[in-house]
Amino acid sequence: MVSTSKTVLYLSYDGMTDPLGQSQVIPYLRGLSKEGYDIHLVSYEKTDKFKEHRKVIQQICEAANIKWHPQDYVLGGGLKTTLKQVRKMKKIAFYLHELHNFDIVHCRSYISALSGLELKRKKGVKFIFDMRGFWADERVDGKIWNLDNFLYKTIYNFFKRKEIQFFKESDYTISLTENGREEIESWEEFKSNPPKIKVIPCCVDLQLFDPSKITAEQKTTAKQDLGINAKQFVLGYVGSIGTWYMLSEMLDYFKVLKKNTSASEAKAVFLFISGEDPLKIRKMAKEKGINEDDIIVKSVLHSEVPLHISIFDTSIFFIRSTYSKKASSPTKQGEIMAMGIPLVCNAGVGDTDAIVHKYHAGKVIEEFTDETYLLAINDSSSFKQKDTIAGAKDYFSLEEGVKRYLSVYKAVHE
Repeated sequence: MVSTSKTVLYLSYDGMTDPLGQSQVIPYLRGLSKEGYDIHLVSYEKTDKFKEHRKVIQQICEAANIKWHPQDYVLGGGLKTTLKQVRKMKKIAFYLHELHNFDIVHCRSYISALSGLELKRKKGVKFIFDMRGFWADERVDGKIWNLDNFLYKTIYNFFKRKEIQFFKESDYTISLTENGREEIESWEEFKSNPPKIKVIPCCVDLQLFDPSKITAEQKTTAKQDLGINAKQFVLGYVGSIGTWYMLSEMLDYFKVLKKNTSASEAKAVFLFISGEDPLKIRKMAKEKGINEDDIIVKSVLHSEVPLHISIFDTSIFFIRSTYSKKASSPTKQGEIMAMGIPLVCNAGVGDTDAIVHKYHAGKVIEEFTDETYLLAINDSSSFKQKDTIAGAKDYFSLEEGVKRYLSVYKAVHE
């Protein structure tokens, strides 16, 4: 335990009733609260998710002695609405600071950091910039902001200026990847005076993602419930598709897999454990000549994800390799590795390929071609299950992530 209680304001524009908040915010804060930090959490909640999960999240926060201050996330309205919500976050941050005199403001991503930087400048609160990625560049790479549009160009330039200020003035910056840290340190502004950066990837609750807790009977039942027979090969994907994940190329890989000579692979199914619209996935599969019966889409609770990953023979994710993805750490990678399932992924995304190679976790695709896919399908030498599970514990464990955050919290008070 820390010697004296320190008060922390954690600001998030993401909701705690969203899956991301439940897997990538609350578990860390619970760990830090146990170490004696008095944590106040401000988050922006979508109405439907908030109604569905509010009581559960409130109970979790109360049990962990986290003071939760949920706010309404307003959908629609464009830039005008976002500006209102940014101003509201600043007002709430300063109001809570007057009541609790925070030692640290911990900001998740760029919009929250706008408020954190003002608290640092005006009230002297220690400022932790938990960047999560190159946010402004993600908006451009994801084709959300078109820089040919004057308004988006102006917003982009604003956030790129603020980005430099966040790095320069933060007491500590958190990067998800070594690749992202190296990119920041290569910038002209930081060559002689680099910011303090701690690398903390998206971590995994290894108590939940533990293959030893899942029985053969449970796997058999799960397959039967999905209409998969014991002899069928299961290619698996977990999570949303969204802007970045390359569904078309993953379906192409599946087509090559189906043509492979192995009897089980000829009868393979592609299982998506996802809340994505099944019609969207099946429509694209049909356009590629894939039998719709070979595509299975199932939405499950987060607690049920480990069981469903356990029935994968191989897991796959292809992510668009862009500049902003240097700083990306896919949560699904740690979950898949923890379950000891071989994965197929592509190069050029954060530290993903380096981790796969280091821990013999599967195959890294360099080119999206049928020939490359076939080589990956026929290569079993790149996967060693024991190394993969050990790698998840070494690199992605939630316990290790909490220790890294704790070292940052302590460092800002030295």
